[in-house]
Amino acid sequence: MIDKAELNDDELARYSRQILLPELDYAGQLRLSRSHALIIGLGGLGSPAALYLGAAGIGKLTLVDFDKVDDSNLQRQIIHNENRLNQNKAESAAQTLHQLNRFIDIETINHQLDQQALAQQVQRADIVLDCSDNFDTRFALNQACLKAKKPLVSGAAIRWEGQLTTYDFRRDDSPCYECLYKPDSHTDQSCSRNGVIAPLVGIVGAMQALEAIKALSGLPTLVGKLMLIDGLSLQIRTFNLKPDPACRCAQRRLD
Repeated sequence: MIDKAELNDDELARYSRQILLPELDYAGQLRLSRSHALIIGLGGLGSPAALYLGAAGIGKLTLVDFDKVDDSNLQRQIIHNENRLNQNKAESAAQTLHQLNRFIDIETINHQLDQQALAQQVQRADIVLDCSDNFDTRFALNQACLKAKKPLVSGAAIRWEGQLTTYDFRRDDSPCYECLYKPDSHTDQSCSRNGVIAPLVGIVGAMQALEAIKALSGLPTLVGKLMLIDGLSLQIRTFNLKPDPACRCAQRRLD
C-alpha cells in the first residue's frame, strides 16, 4: 500500500459523499487513497473502470495497454476522444484521469508485458482489474494473481451479454478463472467480429470498479458468484461458482 498519513482538506471535500457512507467513512477513504490498482486494458471495460476508480480516489493507478486509439473505439471507449486518435490507449487514458483528479498517481505501460513483467506488476498492486479482450491475457492474469494472492476483478462483454466476478486469492476458498474456463475449451471472440452495444461495457466496467472498491475496503464481493447480464432483456442473474478440484490451479492453491 502507498504510504499516506492522512487526507488533506481538499481531499475531504472531494470525497465527502463517500466518507458519509458508514461502510467506508474516513478510515475507508484513507485506505482507498493508499491503494494501488492495476488495470489491464483501457478499452470498453477499462475506460469506465479507470474513470470511476480515479474519481473515487484510488491512490495509484497503473494502466497497461499497448494498443492505439482507433475511430471505431470511440463508440464505447469513453475515456478517449477524437483528438487522441492513433495515440496509445494507456497514455490517452492517463490524460483524461489527470484532468479528473489531481490527487491520484498514474503510471502508464504502453507495451505488452511478458509473463515475468506481468507477475512483477501484479505483485506491486493491491488489486488487479482484468479489462482485457482475449483469453491468453485472462489466463496469464489468473495465474499471476493466484501466485501473488492478489484479488482479481474479471469482467467481459460482447454483443448484448456481460459477465462479472471477483477471484479473491487472499481467500483459500476462492475459485479462479480456470474453474470457469479451461485453456483448451474456448474460442476467442472479439467485439470487432461480433459487435457490442456501447452502454453494456460501461455497466460491466463500472461494476468492476465497484467490486474493486469493495474488495479494497474489506466489504463483500462477488467471490464465489458469477453475474450474467442480458442487455436486451435487462435481466441480471447470479450463479454460484465453486472451486474446481480438477483445476490445474488447485495444487498451486494448496502449496
